[in-house]
Amino acid sequence: MNIDPVSDYLTRVRNALSASHRVVEIPASNLKKEITKILFDQGYILSYKFIDDGVQGQIKIALKYDKATNDSVIKKLQRVSRPGLRRYVDHNNIPRVLNGLGISIVSTSHGLMTGKQAKSNNVGGEVLCYVY
Repeated sequence: MNIDPVSDYLTRVRNALSASHRVVEIPASNLKKEITKILFDQGYILSYKFIDDGVQGQIKIALKYDKATNDSVIKKLQRVSRPGLRRYVDHNNIPRVLNGLGISIVSTSHGLMTGKQAKSNNVGGEVLCYVY
């Protein structure tokens, strides 16, 4: 039984990056699919595929590495809001990650989006994680 699916998602990606894996498979959910789409749109992962196995499904993510140094593009994945302590912000207080170099993923009433998109749409929400 998994209590926090977002932390599980981030931990699986973090472990795959530290082991220099090229591909990681994660059990699917709609929230995890949206996080994966955001990471792909922002250029943090190479590609992804949703596999429907009839039960829960899988997300297959191809991780992105720098060709010259072979370092991962994702330096840090940090969970902000967690089940024991939720972090909600309004559109004026959405945090900037590394002075604008990273992204924050925010769960809003209009769906999952980056902090920059939420600020431009004037919506606040729960800050799920930071990626840089």
